[in-house]
Amino acid sequence: MDDMKPSRTEDEYFVKKDAELIKKQRAHLAAKRAKVERQSHFMKCPKCGHDLTETDFHQIKIDRCTTCHGVWFDAGEVEMLEHVDQSQIRSFVRSMFGLKW
Repeated sequence: MDDMKPSRTEDEYFVKKDAELIKKQRAHLAAKRAKVERQSHFMKCPKCGHDLTETDFHQIKIDRCTTCHGVWFDAGEVEMLEHVDQSQIRSFVRSMFGLKW
């Protein structure tokens, strides 16, 4: 009994378990990296990378950059403007872009 070498079956079992553990750890790290990456872009201007602030206009949340003043709409928000009185849209556009007309 001095030669207590693991059998081939034991070796295969531990190799398989190690591979499963590595695969699980890689998936966990990939998910963590994706979450960090998502958080680093959240509410950031796609043009210049600075912070976006939300402005409410008739139950529509419009994102505006604090630096370049770009205006960004989430999916479906532009379509919601169709239901707002035209005179209010005009004043909104003036205020958002600093127009005087």
